[in-house]
Amino acid sequence: MTICRMNFDRTRLPVLARAVALACATAGFTLPAAAQGAGIDATAQRLLKASTDFVASQRSFSADTRNTLEVVLTSGQKIEFNHAARVAVQRPNKLRAERSGDLVDQVFVYNGKTLTLHNPKAKAFAQVDAPDTLEAMLDFARSRLDIVAPAGDLLYKDAYAVLMDGVTEGFVVGKAVIEGVRCDHLAFRAPHVDWQIWIQEGTQPLPRRLLITTRDLPNAPQFGVTMTRWKLNPKFAPGSFDFVAPAGAAKVDFLPR
Repeated sequence: MTICRMNFDRTRLPVLARAVALACATAGFTLPAAAQGAGIDATAQRLLKASTDFVASQRSFSADTRNTLEVVLTSGQKIEFNHAARVAVQRPNKLRAERSGDLVDQVFVYNGKTLTLHNPKAKAFAQVDAPDTLEAMLDFARSRLDIVAPAGDLLYKDAYAVLMDGVTEGFVVGKAVIEGVRCDHLAFRAPHVDWQIWIQEGTQPLPRRLLITTRDLPNAPQFGVTMTRWKLNPKFAPGSFDFVAPAGAAKVDFLPR
């Protein structure tokens, strides 16, 4: 095993933190007091609803995602893992995601009848009968198989209700730029998690980044997904959502939850 090392001067980290804080203060970066109070701001709700409704209205789309996952060691140190995915959706019942990275090398295929997970490096795949709608499949995969599709919460037709379930506070942080795209930055709080979303300005309010902080775990690990290269109404090749087992691939069973 080859370990990639990066050299950091630990004595400089507090200096860097103070420099960042000073830069924010010099720039006058402060959140409005009203924005940080209890309750859910109506503008934040409106912007989120417009985004989820827009994505739900798309009959087909694709996007690239970059995901980061923090794991907290027993020592309290955080370790970050990364993976990327290409996601294609055709409503009402087709999804394909090809993802690779530190912890996963996997193809996720749903064609309205079956859900298949293929690990090319392991030359193995698992396949199971699945519900006949995208939303029901996502629920099935999460509850029965403990599998979450990339950016899965944003794929539901009722994504607004999914995201806002249990939310008690929400506000507009301000404007931001994600991958060169100007966005509205929103922040929300529920009993056990904080989450932020960055939504593209304009007539196509696409989600560009989602960041989830799990507050009820030690050191509040985060999961983030950045979405780029959105394509609306793409033409998918025939068979794009069907799985054909490659030669030599062995069929295995899903592990019980």
